[in-house]
Amino acid sequence: MSFNLIDSAQSLFNNDYISKAASSLGEGEDGIRKALLAAVPTSLAGLLHKTNAEGDGSSILALAGQALPGAGSGNIADTLGSAASGVKNWASGIFGDKLGSITQLISRFSGVKESTAATIVNSASAASLGAVGKYATDNNLNAAGVKSFLQGQKDSILSALPSGLNLGSILSMAGLTALGSKVIQSVETDVKKGSNWLIPLLIIVVVIALIWYFVKGCGKNNATTAPADTAATAAMPDTSASSGTMGRESMQVQLPNGTTLNAFKGGIEDQLVTFLKTPYKQLGADSLKNVWFDFDNLNFETGSATIAPQSQVQIDNIAAILKAFPDSKIKIGGYTDNTGDAAANMKLSSDRASAVKAALEKDGVGSQITDAEGYGSKFAKAPADAPETDKVKDRHISVSPRL
Repeated sequence: MSFNLIDSAQSLFNNDYISKAASSLGEGEDGIRKALLAAVPTSLAGLLHKTNAEGDGSSILALAGQALPGAGSGNIADTLGSAASGVKNWASGIFGDKLGSITQLISRFSGVKESTAATIVNSASAASLGAVGKYATDNNLNAAGVKSFLQGQKDSILSALPSGLNLGSILSMAGLTALGSKVIQSVETDVKKGSNWLIPLLIIVVVIALIWYFVKGCGKNNATTAPADTAATAAMPDTSASSGTMGRESMQVQLPNGTTLNAFKGGIEDQLVTFLKTPYKQLGADSLKNVWFDFDNLNFETGSATIAPQSQVQIDNIAAILKAFPDSKIKIGGYTDNTGDAAANMKLSSDRASAVKAALEKDGVGSQITDAEGYGSKFAKAPADAPETDKVKDRHISVSPRL
């Protein structure tokens, strides 16, 4: 039987570890299991990326050699106290400055606290490095051999990512987009050759499906939405705070036509461009109806559809993206929370969606906008008496790629 790296790494996390982790971290055992289900293949996907980015497996071989002594079933539980005890952060060696994004994804997927997710990811990284180190030692592999070994495990690693944890998002948020492209290209080549056509075809379907699944999580609304006030809001908060821009990391988004946009990491520009670079049209019209990206720096004057002047920057960015992807089309959707009169909120959301459509038309991309529709509080999750921190997630303007 051929060696399976996923099985080797996951075998270290037995029921005893899960029980201790749940007790130590104040979580349920199901949440710990779900976090591990995501963290192990994600850690191995990170190792795959490092071999591609660095050209060989030298850094992985070095890390694996350090991790191996402490990665046995009797020692892996030591990482449970990593934050307080000074245990080496193996995950940072794999993901670098992308570790925070990975931790958030796994926290969101599994339902555990981010601090718990960070501990689980570190444990999974130690186990993954230990498994690679053991195999390399047993088979006397050098750096090139480690890279070849990991590439041979690619399909099993990617297929092990659970369906609720999007591969496209993992690759994008961790800066692994190039790996995703290579995986898809490799699979498509196999299909053209006619070899093992069913498995590669299924992988393509899964990859594409997972890309759109994460974009909106399990529903219509994204947790990083911009709070646009509803008809019942008394006053519009400070724009920078309400848009969630304070403390966010700035970045430059490169477009295919050479244009560079100033935006926020993980914001609508970043997410939308990443998505449009994928073979998203293969999803089909029905599936694309579930893909939505939320404006995160867009505000309106209180109780009206008048766009705040400072919001024009993001509207111009979206117009620039559409121009860079001339074959793309979008639909605009408006949403409110459950506060106030439902009919009034429906009208307000519709008016605001139309206002954004008009602003984009003014920027010269009207032919790429299929529709603008208001949904009011139809998809709001928080009740009217919920804290503002919950209701704010239901108030936003979004765009959906269309055929």
